[in-house]
Amino acid sequence: MSLKDKRALITGASSGIGAACARMLAGEGARVILTGRNETALKELAEATGGEAITADLRDMAQIERLFARTGERIDILINNAGIAPRAPIIDGDPDHFRELLEVNVLALTRCTQLALPMFDAQKGGHIINLSSMSGHRVPPSGGFYAATKFAVRAVTEALRYELKAAGSRTRVATISPGFVDTPLLDLYFKGSEEKLETLREDIVMLTPADIAAAVLHILQAPEHVETGDIQLRPSGQGV
Repeated sequence: MSLKDKRALITGASSGIGAACARMLAGEGARVILTGRNETALKELAEATGGEAITADLRDMAQIERLFARTGERIDILINNAGIAPRAPIIDGDPDHFRELLEVNVLALTRCTQLALPMFDAQKGGHIINLSSMSGHRVPPSGGFYAATKFAVRAVTEALRYELKAAGSRTRVATISPGFVDTPLLDLYFKGSEEKLETLREDIVMLTPADIAAAVLHILQAPEHVETGDIQLRPSGQGV
């Protein structure tokens, strides 16, 4: 499928995977709408990609509503990339971190999906890609409440797929579940265990944001009769 002039809304676009997706889609002719909390980074990326920057904090439902009100009447692609990963162990984690993880990783993703669906072409449908994690398929020792939210993303995505099929919608839904990707999110995930992250970076070559953006592009360029369920990818040196 050609992406020329397709309108793609990318959440969490100010850095990492979101920014890489913006560059790759813009390079394929898509018109990117970028959202995140870092206004300066968003504006710089918008200038580089010819896109539009809309600052929004997805923990706030009112700001999500305003975001979609500003995107125009139509979008073709929603990339739910925004996510956080504070250290949140079940035994002694901060309940505020639990709440924030739910708000950003699950509730914001779900609300963005709800608001995007009416903006897709009524006949052709659209495309939704949810950025999840291998932590949504197995719980690593340090997974904590973050893993719980990624399992929820997987369930939300599958529930949405069934509902769309029942409604006769042609909108396609996919999930990408990466292992370790070298982004600022990883620093937050290993906060308090920096020595483990340093050792990890020495031991394996991690995935890059561009690797994930390539998977996004693969999904979007698939023929219309092809719907990708979940792409699981990890560094070749990562064992689990």
